[in-house]
Amino acid sequence: MFDLKKKQESGSGSSRRIFLSWLLGIGTVGVAAALSVPLVRFALDPLMRTSTETEWSDLGPVADFAELNVPQKRTISITQIDGWRKVITEKPLYVIKGADGNLSVLTAVCTHLGCSVKWIDTASNFKCPCHNGTFTPTGKYVSGPPPRDMDSLESRVVDGHLQVRYQSFRQLVKTKEVMA
Repeated sequence: MFDLKKKQESGSGSSRRIFLSWLLGIGTVGVAAALSVPLVRFALDPLMRTSTETEWSDLGPVADFAELNVPQKRTISITQIDGWRKVITEKPLYVIKGADGNLSVLTAVCTHLGCSVKWIDTASNFKCPCHNGTFTPTGKYVSGPPPRDMDSLESRVVDGHLQVRYQSFRQLVKTKEVMA
């Protein structure tokens, strides 16, 4: 009789243990799932997010450039989103008038190592202060280590205002390659 009672008690204890094991397992899986959601979202967010679209920046009314004899330096603000970071930078540009009278926009970044190119009034050319790269007033390569002409940017006139789409280009290569 004593053995029968033990069997009955052990049978109900065994089912309690199984129930508690299942409850502990389900609770562990639930907590692990809840904690993994932010980690998965953190890892996948850059893949799901669209890249920064290059926007048009206003350089001013076209009338400001009507009497343009020498390149005119302008600065624009560029907003870049890199993963979770938002960076606003100032980018210098030069507005030039071509032989045909149309306005063009050049970056002030040297194609050699990325130094800021300066317009030299006395010499009537662009000069890179880092390695003495020289460019004509229209941005054509003259001398020095730069591998190509100054980079031109896409520009347009909308409602009488000159607009530009800023892009960065790879340095130290002979061809103009857009960087991300």
